[in-house]
Amino acid sequence: GNMALFCERLKLLRKERGLKQREMAEQLGLALSSYQCYEYAQRFPDFHGLIAIADFFDVSLDYLVGRSNVRERR
Repeated sequence: GNMALFCERLKLLRKERGLKQREMAEQLGLALSSYQCYEYAQRFPDFHGLIAIADFFDVSLDYLVGRSNVRERR
C-alpha cells in the first residue's frame, strides 16, 4: 500500500542526499525515534509533516506518498 511506498521513497530520498536518519530528523524538527517511525512504517507524518518532507526534497506530494512516479512538482 501507500504506507510502504512512502517509507521506501523517504529512505531513498534521504540516502540520495547522503543524510543520516539523525540529520533528517533534525531537518524536520523531529526526535530521531519519531523520524525512524516514518521509515519503519510505524507512524505516518501529519499533513504539515508531509508537506515539509516534500518541500525539503523538492518532490510532489503524490510522488512522496506513492500515488505517482513523477517526482517533479507541477
